[in-house]
Amino acid sequence: MCSQDHAHQWMLCPQCDLTVELPTMAPGQRARCPRCHTTLATNWSDPGKRPVAYAIAALVMLLLANLFPFVNMHVSGISSEIGLMQIPRVMVNEDYSSLATIFLLLVQGIPACCMLLILLLMTNLPLPHTLRGGLARVLFQLKNWGMAEIFMAGVLVSFVKLMAYGDIGLGTSFWPWCLFCMMQLRAIQCVDRRWLWQRIAPQPALPHQPQGGISGLEQGLRSCSCCTAVLPVGQLSCPRCGVTGHARRKHSLQWTLALLFTSVMLYIPANILPIMLTNTLGSEHNSNIMAGVILLWSDGSYPIALVIFIASIMVPSLKMLAIGWLCWDAKGYGRGDREKMHLIYEVVEFVGRWSMIDVFVVAVLSALVQMGRLMSINPGIGALLFAVVVILTIFAAMTFDPRLTWDIKHKNTLKESSVDGQ
Repeated sequence: MCSQDHAHQWMLCPQCDLTVELPTMAPGQRARCPRCHTTLATNWSDPGKRPVAYAIAALVMLLLANLFPFVNMHVSGISSEIGLMQIPRVMVNEDYSSLATIFLLLVQGIPACCMLLILLLMTNLPLPHTLRGGLARVLFQLKNWGMAEIFMAGVLVSFVKLMAYGDIGLGTSFWPWCLFCMMQLRAIQCVDRRWLWQRIAPQPALPHQPQGGISGLEQGLRSCSCCTAVLPVGQLSCPRCGVTGHARRKHSLQWTLALLFTSVMLYIPANILPIMLTNTLGSEHNSNIMAGVILLWSDGSYPIALVIFIASIMVPSLKMLAIGWLCWDAKGYGRGDREKMHLIYEVVEFVGRWSMIDVFVVAVLSALVQMGRLMSINPGIGALLFAVVVILTIFAAMTFDPRLTWDIKHKNTLKESSVDGQ
């Protein structure tokens, strides 16, 4: 067993499994993996105070954003005004409780929960060790599911659509919501996973002295997926955070492909069925995603039409193709360009959430445009199916283990070595 004193200096890259000895970093510096360039650690100045300040500011802005009207609309002498909490209420009234739940969780619930968790973890509250570790696990599981900033983009797109019908005004809570989006993003960004876990409990002693520059799997080591502790391959339970894991995610490709095929099957009806039902002076018009893009383009809103087309049609389609390609390559059928495949994985992981923008556009329009016989907009079944497709593709990207891509290179090297030996 190696000394525990230097255990915190070693890390296995969570994306490519390269063994890295972290250097001494000045405040503001980041350590990146020399092979795949993933950020491994960040040395923030005041790492405990900075996230707390942003989290408090974010929660105050969230409270203000929910107290006052958000946006309003005036059409032919008729006015409509909504607050943020009215959006899910309208969906429930239209028998779309599932969409209302998705909105509440992704837009308000999860971001607010993450801010509260940051306050509990970063302050000196006398919490039991097991509770503090459990809260940290929840934080790192939830932090990628908050979509407040994506909803904000959906609001801006909604404004462009509604300008063709009447006058749009900003409510008092619009600006606090903008500040909340920025503060909560910054709070999460300033939380360094390794620093936080080192604060909760020291990293366990290394099983032996690691060798930098090679895969952890090659030297019998694995990384804890939660707290990044370096553990022996055969040790399933992490002694620091208690999370059970393996050197590679079990059945990673099977889970990814199952989720991918399900999302592909739902993607077809999600694009065919109406995503929005518009009733104007007793005349009902149903539109799917592509019809909305065409309408925006014909009205001269070219940038917004392009944004919706990219986020709601091009990105989901390319994301599903990219995930399938990653699985194909991880099985050893690709050309072996590890750097390019890793770049594709990073792009897939980043852009996947932004496909939800069209669902949020429908949510805003449905809540704001409720003007009786003059005009009303309601969500269609296509909106729910599309939201499920986006969520499934996010899960598919999460279950894919990017280290499998880099393992292929090691396997090919072993094959070449065995052939040379013969």
